[in-house]
Amino acid sequence: MTLNTPGISRPAGRPSDVIRVMITDDSAVVRGLITRWLGEEDGIEIIAKASDGIMAIKMAAEHQPDVVILDVEMPRLDGLAALPQILKAAPKAKVVMASTLTHRNADITLRALSNGAADYIPKPESSSLASAKDFQKDLIAKVRALGEAGRRIRPAMARPKAPPARVAPRIKKLAKGPRPIPKALFIGSSTGGPQALRDVITVIGPKIKIPVFITQHMPKAFTAVLAEHLTKNARKPVIEGRDGMPVKPDGIYVAPGDFHMTVRRNGSSIVIGLDQRPQENYCRPAVDPLFRSAAEVYGNAALGVVLTGMGHDGRDGAKDMVEAGAQIIAQDEASSVVWGMPGSIVQAGFAEQIKPINQIGSTIMNIVSGGNQK
Repeated sequence: MTLNTPGISRPAGRPSDVIRVMITDDSAVVRGLITRWLGEEDGIEIIAKASDGIMAIKMAAEHQPDVVILDVEMPRLDGLAALPQILKAAPKAKVVMASTLTHRNADITLRALSNGAADYIPKPESSSLASAKDFQKDLIAKVRALGEAGRRIRPAMARPKAPPARVAPRIKKLAKGPRPIPKALFIGSSTGGPQALRDVITVIGPKIKIPVFITQHMPKAFTAVLAEHLTKNARKPVIEGRDGMPVKPDGIYVAPGDFHMTVRRNGSSIVIGLDQRPQENYCRPAVDPLFRSAAEVYGNAALGVVLTGMGHDGRDGAKDMVEAGAQIIAQDEASSVVWGMPGSIVQAGFAEQIKPINQIGSTIMNIVSGGNQK
């Protein structure tokens, strides 16, 4: 049954062209605003609304939504507890966790991502939601990206065997002679990134001997918690970068929310730089500033990796890295939650290797140990 909510226009396209959304939030104000925002968008239809996790499970089974917006904090059954039952009831649904910006909720949200949620969205307080244009814009973008991605082929990890890696055309390497073993690793990610980072860091963290720099699109409260979670996977400290912090040979650094992270030379050493210059690709932190600095400081001794994410952040910085002689690895489409960022790298011809997520960690270790140099 489709909800006939006043003020919502019904999309004119075929049912298969419409992204079907279920909203779960205990606040009637939030449900109403999200219903109005999404209902005004062509190709998006609100098919169900729930005020708690128990109701959400029942409605998910009945309506089989494409995208579920799931509040973290709710009465009777909260979002984290409801998540696995919603995914069981509607296995094709992409779940977006909606969370306020607190350390506790950031921790819960990252646990939800590990348990099958596709993405998250930081939610302003209810009192300021009506004027939260950034929240509205991000919500619509995520619903569209996840709804469209859900119609494509299921992830490679759901198949018996991962697809073979493809070799993409790329810009001709400008550096002459053999490429050196990488001296630093630079990773960019967005939608689906926390899970992908966990998979990669679990493989490389305990044994990699070069510094690793990570830019994941996340707000302030979340990046500190991401570093805490990745520390468990790496089995060594993963920390938020600080401006002027000396880079350790085997350090792993995460860009803090609301700051672009770069690297720069300081005499004979290399240090981390943080700044609040304008957003790039609607993001801060953004991947492009990190990759540009990688090209400038490390040249052909940098290794870049672009993981799942919306948009094309990282593409322009990857061009600088490739022109400096560096190698770029992109996550493949089948294992990406959204193939925006890595897809833009591949389509631009910057990806030297395209790998499913379950092969990226081992590919990195092969390269940094001296194999697969071109």
